[in-house]
Amino acid sequence: QVQLVESGGALVQPGGSLRLSCAASGFDLAHYTIAWFRQAPGKEREGVSCLASYTRGTAYADSVKGRFFISDGDKKDTVYLQMSSLKSEDTGAYYCAVKPSDLSCSLSSEAYPNWGQGTQVTVST
Repeated sequence: QVQLVESGGALVQPGGSLRLSCAASGFDLAHYTIAWFRQAPGKEREGVSCLASYTRGTAYADSVKGRFFISDGDKKDTVYLQMSSLKSEDTGAYYCAVKPSDLSCSLSSEAYPNWGQGTQVTVST
């Protein structure tokens, strides 16, 4: 059974940094593509970043390029989202999601059948 558990969300000041974690269990993450999404109150869910395990390809939303970095751990059972130079518009609930890897890395939520419960990131003074 695919399980994803996000952690690391917090209240942080603008300009600060935060690292989110997504712990995967019940499947081999090496055979999946994983992505991070976020949703701010009153807004649609937005793709933030993805990592295709087979190709090691990555993708980032334009709004986070140069500030966010997706990676996986040595044991390949956790995926991280390192966020820096945080802005108030980065506030939202952050979710990780996975799909069986087909070599592509998509930021479309429709492509991902399995989701975690989310972790809240608030960027504010």
